[in-house]
Amino acid sequence: MSAHASFAPPAAHVVRERSAAYFLGPAASAQGQAFALSALERVQLVKQGVPARTVQEMSAAMGLPRDQLMRAVGLARSTVERKIAARARLSEGESEKLVGLSRLIGQVDAMVRTSDSAPADFDAARWFAAWMAQPVAALGGLCPQALLDTADGREALGTLLLQMQAGAYA
Repeated sequence: MSAHASFAPPAAHVVRERSAAYFLGPAASAQGQAFALSALERVQLVKQGVPARTVQEMSAAMGLPRDQLMRAVGLARSTVERKIAARARLSEGESEKLVGLSRLIGQVDAMVRTSDSAPADFDAARWFAAWMAQPVAALGGLCPQALLDTADGREALGTLLLQMQAGAYA
C-alpha cells in the first residue's frame, strides 16, 4: 500500500480494489491511493481536477448507481453528465468530494488489510457503499452518506472509522 508520489503534478492516482479500479487522474502513470497520499499531494490532485469519468468508475467499484453516488457526495447530476460527455475534469469542489470519498475507502481498506483476520477477498469500496447506507448509532442514527457531501462530514466519518478500529466505537 505504498504510494509515495513525487511532488510534480500527479499524472494519475489509482485506487485499486481486488476486482475494480477507479482512477483519480489519467491512467497513464498511476502513483498511489488517495488515502496514502500526503495532504499536499491530495491538494494538488484536487486543484488539477479529477476526470469526470471518475464518478462512473467509483460508482462501478462501489456497486452503486451513478445517481446514488452523486447524491451522496453532493454532485449535480447534469453538471457531471455534461463533463463526462465532454471528457472534462471536475471543478476543485467536485474533485475534493471524490478525493475525500476515495480517502475514506482507502482508510477502510488499510484498516482491514492491517488486521490479523483480513479476508483475502475483502472489497473496501463495496463494504463502504453498504456501510454508508445504514444508520449508525455513533452518528445519532444518521446514515454515513448524509455526511459525505461536506469536508467536515467526511472528517467525522474518518474519525469514526478510527474509533471503530481502536474498539472505541459504541
